[in-house]
Amino acid sequence: MTGDTREKPDHLRQRSAVPGKGGMARIGSSFVNTLGGLREGILTEAAIKQEIAITAVAVPLSFFIADSVWVWVALIASLLIVLAVEFLNTAIERLCNHLHPDQHEGIRITKDLASAGVFFALMLAGLVWGAALLATLGVI
Repeated sequence: MTGDTREKPDHLRQRSAVPGKGGMARIGSSFVNTLGGLREGILTEAAIKQEIAITAVAVPLSFFIADSVWVWVALIASLLIVLAVEFLNTAIERLCNHLHPDQHEGIRITKDLASAGVFFALMLAGLVWGAALLATLGVI
């Protein structure tokens, strides 16, 4: 509908990135929310704890494996992708559990699909790290 002069509800209004118009406050609030999500994931999810531990070991190793800045970026990016997908998987699982705590075939399938996303992120990381390690060892 063109020419609609009704005021939008607050949650639908576009937020400005201009300082003083929600920009820095919005960024700060988003950062605080991110820290809360990181804390929650690390404290409560076994898979996230494991992947954080692997990342903590892998990041220092990456400096010895990478033979160029781009290989190093690929190594680190693959770890960050795994973490990002795992956090999204956790969010999907928690939302599903909240909306439908009982057994439900559609919810099971949704969770399985999210889990498959984690699997492919892990395969990507394995491929990147495997190729970099083989190249460093002179095998490829």
